[in-house]
Amino acid sequence: MSQPREIVPGATYMITRRVLRRHLLFRPDAAITQLLVYTLAVSTRRFGIQVHALCAMSTHLHLIVTDTKGVLPRFLHFFHRIVALGTKVLRTWEGPVWDHEATSVVQLLTRAAVVEKIAYVLANPVAAGLVRHARQWPGAKVDVDELGRGVLRAARPSAYLDPENPQWPEEATLPLALPPVIEQDSAEGFRQQVAAELDRQEAQAHAEMERQRHHFLGADQASKISPYERATSLEALRKRNPTFAVGRGQGDAWRIAAAAVRAFRASYRAALERWRAGVRSVVFPAGTWWMRAFHGASVTDLVLEV
Repeated sequence: MSQPREIVPGATYMITRRVLRRHLLFRPDAAITQLLVYTLAVSTRRFGIQVHALCAMSTHLHLIVTDTKGVLPRFLHFFHRIVALGTKVLRTWEGPVWDHEATSVVQLLTRAAVVEKIAYVLANPVAAGLVRHARQWPGAKVDVDELGRGVLRAARPSAYLDPENPQWPEEATLPLALPPVIEQDSAEGFRQQVAAELDRQEAQAHAEMERQRHHFLGADQASKISPYERATSLEALRKRNPTFAVGRGQGDAWRIAAAAVRAFRASYRAALERWRAGVRSVVFPAGTWWMRAFHGASVTDLVLEV
């Protein structure tokens, strides 16, 4: 059984979802970029999700978002479903689009974690050996200068989406918000921090490519490769899928966060055991989502620090 996950309003996450068997279905061409940006814009507006950064790789999708209403699972279900259906039409693809592994959802608990993970998302095409610099990636992405102030736009794709359905407007806009841990007056400093971390990660990728005597594929070639091919690079299996991140050198924050996760899971399991025993008056810990949404279970009110 999977571990229970705490879903609370205002939390910031790094979301990763992979394509089935590493097929290149999200090859960065104009049609798939339009579908991804448009669907993300409509989905985030529908569920009150703020987008901070994104990068659509050929085999997977990275997002950094804040869930303002505590409805992340509903957003992910809706967004991933529409992307999959649209991709099946665009690529004339039979069968599943998404990998069978669960979506990776990592809560970012500190400013350091937000900076590092945004830089990681932007640097992904460089780390994969596709382009020398993040800004050169031709797919759906955010550049450092756009963080907290850019706007992505896309017209409604002709594939799959019904123009007569009012939930699909002719054009959708996606404003890029600052993460909640960043004050408006420190936005420029935040962008500089991300840029510095991005430079560090790009330098690491360049050194690794040189060590292996590999060459970057290039944006043009990445855009032309068949979407039905599969990535052939080695990828570690059964890697750890963390629940949260705090950033490098944040040992105290990590210990506090780990203790909070253990406490939530223990409280959840105790409540679930009583529920299964027929005690419907049991109260689940704050942040319980599935039992509240699908079974009407009582949940402790979230206490916000002021």
